[in-house]
Amino acid sequence: MRLIQCLNDDQLTVAMVVDEREVQVVDADEGVYGLARRAIDEGKTLTSVVESALIEQRLDYAQIVAERRLLPPLTHPDPAHCLVTGTGLTHLGSADTRSAMHAAAMSSSEGGVDESELTDSMRMFRMGIEAGKPKAGEVGPQPEWFYKGDGDCVVAPETDIPSPAFAQDAGEEPELAGLYVVGQDGTPWRVGYAIGNEFSDHVTERFNYLWLAHSKLRACSFGPELFIGELPENLEGTSRIVRDGRTLWEKPFLTGEGNMAHSLANLEHHHFKYRNFRRPGDVHVHFFGTATLSFADKIVVEPGDRYEIDLPALGRPLRNTLGSEQDFGYAAAKAL
Repeated sequence: MRLIQCLNDDQLTVAMVVDEREVQVVDADEGVYGLARRAIDEGKTLTSVVESALIEQRLDYAQIVAERRLLPPLTHPDPAHCLVTGTGLTHLGSADTRSAMHAAAMSSSEGGVDESELTDSMRMFRMGIEAGKPKAGEVGPQPEWFYKGDGDCVVAPETDIPSPAFAQDAGEEPELAGLYVVGQDGTPWRVGYAIGNEFSDHVTERFNYLWLAHSKLRACSFGPELFIGELPENLEGTSRIVRDGRTLWEKPFLTGEGNMAHSLANLEHHHFKYRNFRRPGDVHVHFFGTATLSFADKIVVEPGDRYEIDLPALGRPLRNTLGSEQDFGYAAAKAL
């Protein structure tokens, strides 16, 4: 099952995807968030709750897209209660991309580089390779983790994704995103998955990996569809940059546990083990990482370029155009 959220008669509306042309409206007071809360409270699956709430009304999917009425497929009524985070060095090949980006020492799969010569990134990646997929109920090594912002940093599919005036890069990151709602007893519940563009400043990160935290404090987008159900182990997609109607750059990418150094359960555990991430009622959007970046191929994006991330198993491609953000100038605080 795949769901979208959109504006219909200026109201937040949930709809189930019938096909690429049509969606069927779901009776939901607080969007997908309200449906998820109902499923948690009633001890039911989200699929059964959605099926019981379907109504006859159908909408033209292409028209919703063309009129830019799509919304992220999971939102919280208060954006401050939506936390956006992610993990890095999780995918096979991601350490190669990171180390090449930092122009640092590399290790071969045969262990041809001495341990003392490995970058911190490669050490962390190796930890995942060696133990990142523990048995059920066991805990593997913790991954690299970062914070992006709250719900205000999320932009809807088909809209502009702003880059700050001070940014040195506006690079896409095609990823799988997990979407969650925390129950009243503090238990995190996975609502489903979506295509994500985690969007980072790779020039800032490349200068010094300790600036990774700064590079991640950017906008992002996910959707347009929420995938509910068992995720395939192997997911194959395509990431591209389109400029003036022509493809500037395009590359396939792989995700899903079959292409990752960590299990999703291990990544989820190391996020939700913190008490402040188990606050009842909160929404969490967690990006699971990537190994494919246009930046690694020396692509420099410009305002007006369109990011297109296509992961067919998760529905319609995620598309956003690069915009710009107002320069707020010198930002030091003033004394009261």
